[in-house]
Amino acid sequence: MVSQSRRNVFKMMLAGAAAAPFCFSAAAAGEGDENGERPVSWGAGIEGQRKADLGDGTYRNPIMPGDHPDPTILKDGGDYYMTFSPFYATPGLVIWHSTDLVNWAPIGPALSKPLGTVWAVDLCKHDGRYFIYLPADPGTGWSIYVIWADRIEGPWSDPIDLKIGDCIDPGHVVGEDGKRYLFVNGIRRIRLADSGLATDGELQHAYKPWHYPDDWVVEDFAPEGPKLLRRGEWFYLISAIGGTAGPPTGHMVIAARSRSVHGPWEDCPHNPLVRTLSASEPWWSRGHASLVEGPAGDWWMVYHGYENGFRTLGRQTLLEPMVWTDDGWFRATGGDLSRPLPKPKGGISGPAGRALSDDFTQNRLGTQWSVLDASPGELQRVSYAAGGLHLAAKGRSPADSSPLTCLVGDRSYVAEVTIELVGQAEGGLLLYYNPVAFVGVGFSSSEMKTFEYAQEQSWMRTPMKTSSVRIRLTNDNNVITYHYSHDDGKTWVLHGLRMEVSGIHHNVFGGFVSLKIGIYSANEGSIVVKDFTYRASNDA
Repeated sequence: MVSQSRRNVFKMMLAGAAAAPFCFSAAAAGEGDENGERPVSWGAGIEGQRKADLGDGTYRNPIMPGDHPDPTILKDGGDYYMTFSPFYATPGLVIWHSTDLVNWAPIGPALSKPLGTVWAVDLCKHDGRYFIYLPADPGTGWSIYVIWADRIEGPWSDPIDLKIGDCIDPGHVVGEDGKRYLFVNGIRRIRLADSGLATDGELQHAYKPWHYPDDWVVEDFAPEGPKLLRRGEWFYLISAIGGTAGPPTGHMVIAARSRSVHGPWEDCPHNPLVRTLSASEPWWSRGHASLVEGPAGDWWMVYHGYENGFRTLGRQTLLEPMVWTDDGWFRATGGDLSRPLPKPKGGISGPAGRALSDDFTQNRLGTQWSVLDASPGELQRVSYAAGGLHLAAKGRSPADSSPLTCLVGDRSYVAEVTIELVGQAEGGLLLYYNPVAFVGVGFSSSEMKTFEYAQEQSWMRTPMKTSSVRIRLTNDNNVITYHYSHDDGKTWVLHGLRMEVSGIHHNVFGGFVSLKIGIYSANEGSIVVKDFTYRASNDA
């Protein structure tokens, strides 16, 4: 049930009364849990977006809200850098920066050319040069590619195909012999040339992972995501097993160690180190971890998980404290990740997140906007000119339009945008998962269309002359309401169909991605996109 105070917040948002950023919480409304305790919400971020840093020396997960799966993290002196699986987004591989492991701000995309779908990558630094090893399928089959840069800000090289076929999830390590290696799903190993830009050997079996009891409820075994760390005399191999989605209790983190990258590997006696035990927990399918040393020498685990009740947001990035034990192993110590935890010691708080509202006076492709399922040359559809972003038409509906998308990480929000039609174009505002899973409204010069269940609801087609329209999308905990205005937001018309989207996620439609805000341009001509605004609201 939605509280009256929360309804009032949304009434204010719909009326345009919320001029300043805010973050709603049930605690702020004077509500409590069944024990009378007020739940803790998130920090007040930009535009009310979720902010992990609570401002009192504690943080609340996620540290990266929204679809930031398969995190790979690099400690580089006093700086930390992190990037994630971009899947079909172009530009992609946005690199984020932090100095305290909690507050993260984007630098920019490292991959600007379409490479099909790109999965879990590994960011590393060797001999002063940055490398990203990435698995991609550009339509010719899976292989491992590499890009490199002398500065983390770029420019980054074009992808180089290492011709490591049918592999994913690379993890880079320098062995005790000084040679460079990649570990991949399986868990297998291949030696690299000293440059890191070619292979120097054959793919070999490296390790048979620890196996859970047969009666555990998991998706499948799926050993993947190998991340390696050298500490003292030991190499530690951290892997994911159990499947990345499916049952909430499937995904998990395991570890092994060896004095050589060539093995033999010894299983951690505490396996699994991280696992969701019950669907009542706040975070599901937790896994794909990396270990990182904090600013003051303490240690942390970074991994992803689905938020209970909000699989639509994709896999989000979580930070959990850990300790090294006397036997040379480690344990996770975060406990209930829905509660505040002490921040890493010694860090310097920096910027967190990014504004999503956009007047389109600057090119934010990659940092905020991406084209989904882009073909070579696809970005030429996008141009900036006085007055807004121009998006050339493609296809006949949202399903084949390769829409412009914006990743969001909030449970509830209001987004508005103005769309001008040029030529015979049709354009609209969507919540888009993939070509067979989206909802939205669209306008041509003569009519309004409604999309639900990834198809037009022809019974709702409405004659309506349009050259410019402002559209408002309200997502209230996965219940979607649309409004539209032909006088630039002075007056609004409520769209006649509300939509429920909680089932639009990987377990239903596959693809491992999230439900994103989308803007499409179809038929002939183009649309001009103007004045995108975003305001968030999040329950505790």
